[in-house]
Amino acid sequence: MPVPNDLSINSSGASRRRNRLGPWLAVASLLSLLTVALALAYWFWQPATLRIAVGPAGSDDQTLVLAIAKAIEAKSGAVRLIPIETDGTLQSLNLLGGGKADLAVARGDLPMPADANSVAILRRNFVVLWAPTGRKGAPKSKVTDIASLNGRRIGIVGLGEANPNLLRVILAESGVNPQKVTTTQFGIDHISDMTQDTTLDAFMMVGALDDKVIAETVAATTRLRGEPKFLSVDVSEAIAERHPLYESEEIPAGAFAASPQRPDDKIETIAVNHLIVAPTSLSEDTVGAFTRELFAVKPSLAKDLPGAKHIQKPDTDKDAALPAHPGAAAYIDGNERSFMDKYSDYIWGVVLLLSGLGSVAAWLRHYLRRQERSENALHRDRLLNAISSVRETTSLDDLAAMQSAADGILRETLRCHEDGTIEDGDLAAFGLVLAQFHQAIVDRRAVIAQIGPADAAQKSEGAVLQPFPISTAAR
Repeated sequence: MPVPNDLSINSSGASRRRNRLGPWLAVASLLSLLTVALALAYWFWQPATLRIAVGPAGSDDQTLVLAIAKAIEAKSGAVRLIPIETDGTLQSLNLLGGGKADLAVARGDLPMPADANSVAILRRNFVVLWAPTGRKGAPKSKVTDIASLNGRRIGIVGLGEANPNLLRVILAESGVNPQKVTTTQFGIDHISDMTQDTTLDAFMMVGALDDKVIAETVAATTRLRGEPKFLSVDVSEAIAERHPLYESEEIPAGAFAASPQRPDDKIETIAVNHLIVAPTSLSEDTVGAFTRELFAVKPSLAKDLPGAKHIQKPDTDKDAALPAHPGAAAYIDGNERSFMDKYSDYIWGVVLLLSGLGSVAAWLRHYLRRQERSENALHRDRLLNAISSVRETTSLDDLAAMQSAADGILRETLRCHEDGTIEDGDLAAFGLVLAQFHQAIVDRRAVIAQIGPADAAQKSEGAVLQPFPISTAAR
């Protein structure tokens, strides 16, 4: 009885398909993991970009912010600063409130967006009020203190409403009706016009104590109209109590000239902070990183830019007039979150993502090998059907051929199990069929050996013998 001999071809064909699929699946899985790893690395280490609104062009604020941006970029840290030029602090705050800037430089007593928080103090601005006492031979000035400003004219350096509003607060708290004081404002580029205006009884400027413009303006009024009389804000503590955005401060002796000293003694006054502000919605981690970078570059900036030494940490008290941004407060108070605190949720997300990718890869592998599983199931069925053929075989050679074919099916099945194409349960079912087949072979060999091939053929006479149907699918 002839036994088909193409089983080995089917087995090698399936093996070749498996060998082709295996490397591709491995490459696909590796590429998926590599893509996820690169995306995470890019996300974790990509510096955050912060837009900071500052102006006007050429101002000390812009010069300082440009230097800060350059220094931070040179460190290649966690943030990048992109300055946006504005025509002044009001426009800067408008950009911040409109979401067109992430940070803004502005004075603390200006109208802020509702969710604005302080990130850093760039400098502390002091109110400087003085009146010329008159040149020799000229009538002496009657302005000796703030109370005597009633009915007088004051020249204010700086456009906008911030300085006039501040002067009105000082006058009102000092018992002077602001309506009875006339003010004239001058831009920075028109200070000479102010110093030459003899109708002005006093002058007001707001800025840092080491601001050269203040010292030069005081010197100019001294040359033209005599030594200055600096006006003390005696109610500074009361103002700070009623108006939390202002603070009571002192101007030290000799702040604006050393010889002779101007002023000749300390002067009580009001100070207001010049700030970098950010909306509460801005990421705490990003603001914390920026604050850390800012104070890291401050020492090197101060060597070339004296204004950088005025940079200070904001008030982190919860009841502060302008609260510190939570990200800045965390850095200042030493409460920054650790790496695991920040990214544990993302790490678990990645673990779940990788688990999902593994499940998808397993499903894809299972799907692509469905043909192999189907063929293996057919092999098992053919082996089961071959048991009846074994019992009718009259030739030992035919039994040997069937045994050899079964060995080929066994090898193919074991390869499929090793590759994960079939599971343990399928292998156990195959083992049961194979055991029955081997037992049939053993029994038939014993029968043929006992009665001889001729008698076995005679006993099988009249029966329709079926060939071993192992590779019918191949045909």
